[in-house]
Amino acid sequence: MTSRLLAAALTFATVFGASAWAQQPPTPTVRIRGTIEAVDGSVLSIKSREGADLKVRMTDNVAVFGVARTELSDIKEGSYIGVTGLPEPDGTQRAVAVHIFPENQRGAAEGFRPWDARPNSTMTNATVAQTVKGTDGQNILVKYKDGEKKVVVPPDTPVVTFVAGDKSELKPGAKVIIFSATKKEDGTLEAARVNVGRNGIAPPM
Repeated sequence: MTSRLLAAALTFATVFGASAWAQQPPTPTVRIRGTIEAVDGSVLSIKSREGADLKVRMTDNVAVFGVARTELSDIKEGSYIGVTGLPEPDGTQRAVAVHIFPENQRGAAEGFRPWDARPNSTMTNATVAQTVKGTDGQNILVKYKDGEKKVVVPPDTPVVTFVAGDKSELKPGAKVIIFSATKKEDGTLEAARVNVGRNGIAPPM
């Protein structure tokens, strides 16, 4: 009897423990857009777009990517892109920025979701299925695993791409976007990837 009770207790503890572990809330993350004001070792002091003073510690293996200007003509069928857009009454998305992913980032965060670049803005990460020149810009059909979107890219839309970067680019005055900084229990912020604008540009996404 004692051994049966012990076995039952261990089984309950294992199942309960696994269930509790599975129900742990994900670590909260924040998106940061701003300008680097100072660098102290692995800590970036950033003035956010909203005017807040933030300190972000970079992980030891932080990935740095440059955000470089490119051309609308570089968006081709088969390109994997991210479209920062605003919904139009007819259901299309009007692009306010487009970023072209390098091939080794194909599939990153694929799908359609709300975005915080502007009020009511969205983000669509998808593969270009078709691109046709229209009267008010480039008309692009993008497809992702759960659907598709028609996107109009006006001629003056900023188009950028990600390129391999270096920590030396993280200096005062540089414009950055950190898509997912982890907020630790003590309130500090930590980043495993930092995207920095090249040649003085602010990442437009």
